Amino acid sequence: QQQLVESGGGLVQPGGSLRLSCAASGSIFSIYTVGWYRQAPGNQRKFVARIINGGNTLYADSVKGRFTISRDNAKNTVYLQMNRLKPEDTAVYYCYVDISGTMTWGQGTQVTVSS
Repeated sequence: QQQLVESGGGLVQPGGSLRLSCAASGSIFSIYTVGWYRQAPGNQRKFVARIINGGNTLYADSVKGRFTISRDNAKNTVYLQMNRLKPEDTAVYYCYVDISGTMTWGQGTQVTVSS
């Protein structure tokens, strides 16, 4: 079973950047779709971005042009580069792997955008 561990969250000022990482324990990580969701206080978990094994990407409209998702299959790791951060990006960010329709989640990492 895949286990996911996120890192890279923190406090950043508006307009700043952060890079989140999500390391997977499984050896067949490379064949699955992986991505990120986020959950702000009082809100439901929402889709942010995903990348399929062929490299095709998809983004939520709210982050398009500011966030970039990438993967390093040799390291079993997916990244989320977040630029031009806004206060409304504040949330707990969760990575996931989609194994034939079954989602496995990481524990989440907090991102706070504030001056």
